Order: sequence, then structure tokens, then C-alpha cells
Amino acid sequence: MTETTSTKKDNWSEEAYAASASFVYSAKITGKLLASLNPKPTDKVLDVGCGDGKFTSNYLPAIGSVLGIDSSGSMIESANKDYASPKASFRVVDCRYLEKETSIVDGSWDKVISNAALHWILRDESTRISTLRAIHGCLKPGGTYVFEMGGHGNVAEVKAALLFALVQEGISIEKARETSPWFFPSDTWMRNALEEVGFQVENAELEYRPTKLTSDAKGGLEGWVRLMGAQFLEALPEKKQDTVVKQICDVLQTVVTRVEDGSQWLGYVRLRGIAKKI
Repeated sequence: MTETTSTKKDNWSEEAYAASASFVYSAKITGKLLASLNPKPTDKVLDVGCGDGKFTSNYLPAIGSVLGIDSSGSMIESANKDYASPKASFRVVDCRYLEKETSIVDGSWDKVISNAALHWILRDESTRISTLRAIHGCLKPGGTYVFEMGGHGNVAEVKAALLFALVQEGISIEKARETSPWFFPSDTWMRNALEEVGFQVENAELEYRPTKLTSDAKGGLEGWVRLMGAQFLEALPEKKQDTVVKQICDVLQTVVTRVEDGSQWLGYVRLRGIAKKI
């Protein structure tokens, strides 16, 4: 569920993710994706951007074996600690360069799944198509690729606040946009890209799914901004980061908070798809 640029600081940890974004791997939120996977006892599954393995654990009992890959060393360490077994292993891989992993891209996988990771992995425009081509190369003929990621318009309110916060600190809008770690494509873009690398797309759809933030003391809106927006904040001097986070939260307070109960919600837009290797 996470993919970070290998040359940058690893901001991920199991504890921070649980505090600020535990909803990402809940079976309730991921039910449609898990149904699309349709796990079978004979399936050999590759989980791209597996994070700490908690999402993987939702379908692990129903399959034959799984390899989870993610660029965050700390998250892979947590996944191996909690879920490694004779049928489950986890490995540090920068999925932007998946095609270099010849032991994985070998046409032997029944299914490839990715949850809440591709919008990080595909941020680098120069490796988008090669990553999707490598995923295609992982699969057996007739194999299935299922995914869910941020789609066009995802968390628009907080992204706009993060961009403006950087501009307010004297960073050009062009530089602020370059700082964004996300790529949120439309369903049309994804369908075209998948077909370009040889997939037969069975479904690609956007779903507007407002998502309730955690109420954890270290989570909530501030925790989400600090974790998910870390690369934005790193563009600022460290001494200014706390002030900017507070400003962002103040700006968004009435935008994301429901008056009836004080709960906070972000405007998640999910792009979900199923594609076959023909």
C-alpha cells in the first residue's frame, strides 16, 4: 500500500499508518477489490505495494501463495514480522523499476493485486508505462490484474491546501506541483495505458467514496497530512513544517468536519479496475 522513492527518506512506519490511515486496508473499505481478486486455493499472487501486509492478510488464507513487494524497508520489515510464512513472503522492491526484477517478471503469476499504491508508484511519468508493462509480464496467459488506487480528483481539498501552503512560503506553483508524490489518473487514462501494454480491460471505474479519518490521537487530519503529505512538507525548512501543518489543518477544519458529530472526512476518489493478460 505504499511506494516511496528509494532515494528519499522513508517516511513510512506500521505505527504511523495504523494511526492515520488504517482504513486503507480494512476489509470493509476494500471489499470490492477483494471480490474482484476472487481468491482461489491454487492462486500464486503478487501484491504490488503491499505495505505492512495488513491488506494482504485479508485474502492470504484463501490462496496458495503470495509475494508482497514494496519500496519501504520499514513496512516490509513489519510485513515479514507479522505475516511471513511458508505461503507468504515480502521483499523490498522499487516497483517503478519492476522490469529489472527478472525473478518476479517471469510470467508465472496467476494474479497481481495492488491496493492504494499505484498513485505513488506511477507518480514518475518516465516509468509509468514500463511499470504497467512489467505487471503484464508477471502474469501467466489468462492471468488477472486487479487494482484500486487514487483516481482523478482524489483528496482534492487537501492537495489544494498543501499546494497553496507551499506557494505561501515562497515556493513557485510549478515547483509545488513537482513536489506532489501522487498521480491520480482518470479511468480513461488507465484503460488506454493498460491496453497499450497488452491487457484486455474488463473494467475501469471511478468511485467517489468520502472516507472518515481516524480518531487516533496521533492520526486524524494532522496525522494524515504529516504522513501522506510528507514529501510536500520536506520542501520546506524543518523549522517551518509544524506551523504549515497547523495552517493546513486550520484551513481545512470546516471543509472536512461534519457539524453533527465532529467527524472528519476526506473526498477520496477511487479508481478500480480488472484486466486480463490475453
